[in-house]
Amino acid sequence: MPLVELGAYWNSFEAGLVQSKLEDAGIDSVLFDFDAANVWGSLMIPIRVMVLDEDEAKARTAIA
Repeated sequence: MPLVELGAYWNSFEAGLVQSKLEDAGIDSVLFDFDAANVWGSLMIPIRVMVLDEDEAKARTAIA
């Protein structure tokens, strides 16, 4: 069950909104680089929202 990147966001608010929409749709997700973005600044390191590859199509529909 590999993970795929659903999107990269330059601030934690946007990443959190996407993760919230996914949760409402019953899709598990993980935020990659959240802590690094907060330490080094999100202008340097984007926060990536990751989902299981089998959930990608449903996830893209949920955030559209």
